Amino acid sequence: MGSQHAADCVEGAERTLAELRDALTKAGIKLPSLGIDPNSVAREAPCPLVESGRCSVETAARLGAALR
Repeated sequence: MGSQHAADCVEGAERTLAELRDALTKAGIKLPSLGIDPNSVAREAPCPLVESGRCSVETAARLGAALR
């Protein structure tokens, strides 16, 4: 895996995260800890993971309703 592939993976993850954040915002949902997991990109060959983090019960209920 080359450095360009790694950079492309991280950039793709950041785009996906931005799209998810935008969709959640439009649904009236904010996940305060939403972001890229730093441990997943701190490797020689990064494989980014999205960290959705913790949220209140109310936010979890709104998220569930939006997905239904």
